[in-house]
Amino acid sequence: MNIDNYLAANEANWNDRAGLHAARDGSGYGVGRYIDDRTALSDVVEFDRQLLGDIAGLSAVHLQCHIGTDTISLARLGANVTGLDFSAASIAEATQLARDTGDSVQFVQSDVHRALDALPAGSFDLVYTGIGALCWLPSARAWAAVVSDLLAPGGALHLREAHPILWAMDESLTDDLFLRHPYFEHAEPLEWDDTETYVPTATPLTATKTYEWNHSLGEIVTALIESGLRIELLIEHESVPWEALPGQMTLGTDGEWRLTERSGVAPLSYTLRAVKPA
Repeated sequence: MNIDNYLAANEANWNDRAGLHAARDGSGYGVGRYIDDRTALSDVVEFDRQLLGDIAGLSAVHLQCHIGTDTISLARLGANVTGLDFSAASIAEATQLARDTGDSVQFVQSDVHRALDALPAGSFDLVYTGIGALCWLPSARAWAAVVSDLLAPGGALHLREAHPILWAMDESLTDDLFLRHPYFEHAEPLEWDDTETYVPTATPLTATKTYEWNHSLGEIVTALIESGLRIELLIEHESVPWEALPGQMTLGTDGEWRLTERSGVAPLSYTLRAVKPA
């Protein structure tokens, strides 16, 4: 298979996930809380709220926004937000959710690599990328170049992402931590075939094949530096917002999962901030 085939399979999978994640029956992302409580924020945005700082009035773009829960959360903190995603079904669900909540958010369908065809270059004060996004992209350098091109001078990237150490672990082995998958970026992706997603859904997936790429922390940081950005902050966390290693994690009151027996042994996620010099 070539790269287009990999990405097409991933797009079909995310189109399949979108309606299940956006269900109004309490399953999926539990989106009813954003409709019922107009101040509710996603757990991912809430976790990083202090690190985000004051974003009121900023022009922001949320790359790989999926059904828009983080996007709406950024708007509720005062940003003027556009969400971008390659999945037509995700964009449709995000648009409907914003209508239902009454939040003013724009959504655009586009592959990240072609974001500059859909959005004006150099016009965003904030580029936001949330958890579980970079593993769907084959090249950290190509992604970083898009981020840099979207940012206005003085603008910043805010990235909260699963740690590449976590992506390298074998989640199917539940009695300890095992590094089994590539830590560094490879041209050939890992292939998965799974009827389940990472949140409870009413029905199984039908488009089950996906392809993922890991990118080391050094590769991500270097790619951003080479694209002209200055790294201002990099914090590694011992938690992640889903049960990434089933049977080995405990859910905290903050909505984050941590290792039960080996807490602190390995980083599970990180927050990075990079600025485009004025």
